[in-house]
Amino acid sequence: MLDHILSLLIFFPALAAVFGFMIQKESMRVYGVSVAAIEFALALWLWYVFDGSVSGMQFMESLPLVPSFGINYTLGVDGISVFIIILSAFFTLLGIGSLTDTPKVKYMIITLLFLQMTMVGVFAALDAIVFYIFWELSLVPMLYIIGAWGGPLRIYASIKFFLYTFAGSLVMLVGMLFMAYFYYQATGVWSFALLDWYRLILPETFQLWLFAAFFLGFAIKVPMFPFHTWLPYAHGQAPTIGSVILAAILLKMGTYAFVRFSLPLFPDASAFFMIPIAIIAIIMVIYTAMVAYAQKDIKQVVAYSSISHMGIIILGTFALNVEGISGSIFLMLGHGVVAGALFLLVGVIYDRRHTKLMSEFGGLAHVMPRYATIFGIMMMASVGMPLTINFVGEFLSLLGFYQQSHILTLLAGTGIIVGAIYMLAAYKKAFFGEVTNEKNKNLPDINKKELFGLIPLVIVAIWLGVYPKPVLEPINNSVKSIVQLMHNKSTTELAKERIPNLVKPKVVVIEKTIIEEVH
Repeated sequence: MLDHILSLLIFFPALAAVFGFMIQKESMRVYGVSVAAIEFALALWLWYVFDGSVSGMQFMESLPLVPSFGINYTLGVDGISVFIIILSAFFTLLGIGSLTDTPKVKYMIITLLFLQMTMVGVFAALDAIVFYIFWELSLVPMLYIIGAWGGPLRIYASIKFFLYTFAGSLVMLVGMLFMAYFYYQATGVWSFALLDWYRLILPETFQLWLFAAFFLGFAIKVPMFPFHTWLPYAHGQAPTIGSVILAAILLKMGTYAFVRFSLPLFPDASAFFMIPIAIIAIIMVIYTAMVAYAQKDIKQVVAYSSISHMGIIILGTFALNVEGISGSIFLMLGHGVVAGALFLLVGVIYDRRHTKLMSEFGGLAHVMPRYATIFGIMMMASVGMPLTINFVGEFLSLLGFYQQSHILTLLAGTGIIVGAIYMLAAYKKAFFGEVTNEKNKNLPDINKKELFGLIPLVIVAIWLGVYPKPVLEPINNSVKSIVQLMHNKSTTELAKERIPNLVKPKVVVIEKTIIEEVH
């Protein structure tokens, strides 16, 4: 069974979704939670049997699809992808378990199960075409979730989300076709296998153009400034579960793809574009933090804060060293946990008051103390308080980029300070002071069903903030192999200067003579 555990993780929820059409509406919630629980158990099993000391791919599967063009169904995971797959299964379970009596809840659960198939497929695919198929398929369930269950502007928001991401993906596909062509020119064999492409060293000029093609698809997905305008609409109009999955998992596809594709395939171009991308990332951090401070809608505050934190992830990724990249991947997980929890918490109060305007609240800590406590913990995790999960990722990301530019790192750090200001201001408006609105005086506190979705996230946010080693160490091992590959493929002096060589020469002392043995 271990030989096909990744295929099982991908297609089990999709198969269960097909059978879900035959399940009665009254039994659908139990069915959906059961399927998601089995999927999460399989993901935990994958972690249990995963060897964190191995830097390469594990549990690889390969099946020819179009052999004449080198297209194969190839899967595999390493320390970079395995935890994002676990996070996908975790949030699908929490999302289905926390669903309220939404109209057509049966079809919502079926859609979420199909979406889970695409998410796991993206993070497990090692063939570019298979990756692209899952990447594009993920748009359809989210389009349906926003368009069918969203707010008044749901059609506009869903179409904007689809067109933005689909347009960027088409440019990315062109880049993939050129990569396969260059591989054919070099070897005489067509291949879309990512591990084959890793062995290909391209001239800097080709790298720059291909990097730009991949960058557009990934940057829109993140979303990076100035391609971010679709995200506030998508979050603002999506139902709670849509915002949770979007923030926790779907945005990570773009940052994950930078690590999996852009850095190892185009090391010279990555070094060349490092400073411009860092500047864009800092604009994301500071600009969206200031926009978040100006919001009156608490969900929009969380949405813009999500973009701001994604800027730190981008900064760490393009530090091009182990500390920065490992920190960015860990922050992907941290941001997923924290942002997902905050959107769930916004959904809790929206279900009670049917408004997200902070002016409608005030003094909620008096009537909903458990809710205020959990919100406060996750807010502190969001601003990167020490001993919480985001602090580890943000610290490593900034530490990594500090080795490249002190000034830019300092600017990014000011953005984190602004982030603390707007989150504390939002918390003060909503939870402190007197209860002035009569509608808030008898609000029920958080119930057992809602605690089922939130308590595990609080535990993870604190546990991995205090003791990140079980997750950070496997990530670090896989990142080391990526960085070493980048250094070995570097052809320009700029890249060799910015990408460290992790293989240190051995020094042997013989009769006061130092002999360097370079591996």
